[in-house]
Order: sequence, then C-alpha cells, then structure tokens
Amino acid sequence: MAKVEDVSFRYAGARDYALKDVSLEVREGEFLGILGASGSGKSTLCLLFNGIIPHSIGGEFEGNVYVKGKNTREASVAELSTIVGLVLQNPDAQLFNMTVEEEVAFALENFGLDREEMRKRISWALKLAGLEGLEKEFPPNLSGGQKQRLAIASVIAMKPEMLVLDEPTSQLDPLGREQVLSLVTLLNKEKGLTVVMVEHNTDYLLNFADRVVVVDKGEIILEGRPREVFEEVELLERLGVKLPASVKIGSTLKEWRLSKKAALNEKELLALLNELMG
Repeated sequence: MAKVEDVSFRYAGARDYALKDVSLEVREGEFLGILGASGSGKSTLCLLFNGIIPHSIGGEFEGNVYVKGKNTREASVAELSTIVGLVLQNPDAQLFNMTVEEEVAFALENFGLDREEMRKRISWALKLAGLEGLEKEFPPNLSGGQKQRLAIASVIAMKPEMLVLDEPTSQLDPLGREQVLSLVTLLNKEKGLTVVMVEHNTDYLLNFADRVVVVDKGEIILEGRPREVFEEVELLERLGVKLPASVKIGSTLKEWRLSKKAALNEKELLALLNELMG
C-alpha cells in the first residue's frame, strides 16, 4: 500500500532532523500502530503519506515515499487524498462547515462528484460513523467524540484505501475515545481499510494492531507484532512509551517467574491470575 524509502526530513529553520533514514512498508489491509514519546517524529511520519511533506510543509526532504506506486514527490496532495485520508488529533482544526452533511460534502464537491453519488456517500459515511440523524446539526454543538467521528466520516466519504490517524483520541473523554476506536476497528477489520495510527492508548494497539513501530528521535527503533514489541518492557519505558496496564503487571509476574511472558492482554492476565490463585 505504501513504502517509505530512506527518508530524512528537517523542518525549515530547525537544527535537528525530525526523521532520519526512515524506511517502512505499510501492507494492504493491515493495522499499523505508531508509538513514541512526544517529539519523536510520529506526526512527521504521518504527514509523508498524503504528500503534505514535501508539498505543503517546507524543509529538507531526502528519500522517497510511494503510495499505491505513486511517488509523493510527483503526485499532488489532491491526487493522493483519493488514496490516503488523514485525520488529525484536534477535530476542531478540520471542521469548518455549517452543518454535518455540508462537512462531509465539502471534499466531494471539490472533486466534482454528481449530486446523486454525493448523497449516497454522505449517507453511507454518516451511518458508518454513527452520526445518522445529525445531518443538519452545527458541528461545534457536537461532543468531542462526535466531532472526531465526523472528521473521519468526511475523510472516508472520499473512499480512500488507507486511513492515517494522528492521535485521534488524545483530546477525548473515555466515552468519545471508545466511540472513535470502535469506528477505527470497524473500518479496518470489517471494511478492509488500511490503517496507520499514532495512538497513546497502548492497550488498544496491543489488542487490535497487526504490527507496531516505535519511533525515537526520528528513527524507527522497534518494529514487529504487538506481542513482540511490548515484550521489550525496559526499552519501551526508557523511550517514554506508555505500557498497557496488563503488560506492566505481566512484566512483574515474569520477573517473579510466574509468567513466561510480559505481553499479556487483560483476558490472558485474568486467566493467569485465576490459575495462580488456584
């Protein structure tokens, strides 16, 4: 689906590189989680996939990024937006129309879709996002979770093949967080959309991501299945990555030689504790 080849990037006026010799492949249909401390380069990595870097954000850019075979140096952001949808952490920064349906229609109108097709896509996207019945609502009146789901609906209405989300739940309350994560899971597991997601809710990534990469100081430090990556407890803590609660407990049990592995999910941890308690 996408390939990052030896990419380095330094923002205009910055001393240090935000990304350094990064190479990464995103497979079609997979859920790829991206982890790292604040300032590690996660958001910069996200901006590569739809061409915002290098087209809209200036700086020193080396290497190549390919999306469905298109080199992002040569393809425009508009062209790439039909393949890659980007959702940012602050939904208010992406919502600017007067009604929910106008928000979803905005990009479709800019691409010249006919009215009948637009109506179908708006209805489909809002239903998928759980926003049916709110078509005439003023977006600022929505809850945080509804706003973020509207931002996602406006992106998936374009029917991209890949969805990139940069900390989409960071500003949401627990209910809003659960609503957004459930939608992301639905889009990936049931609709087959390729998902790349920066997310600090590591419990969620442990259970639902197919693969995880850990970024530190602009470099990919770890890459693998969630169970493999979260087994590296000491390294992750040193890099400032929040561990799933079940992995923290699993790590302690492993130290006490009561478990063979640290990377346990909640269900596995409960089963082990029940077994240990007899």
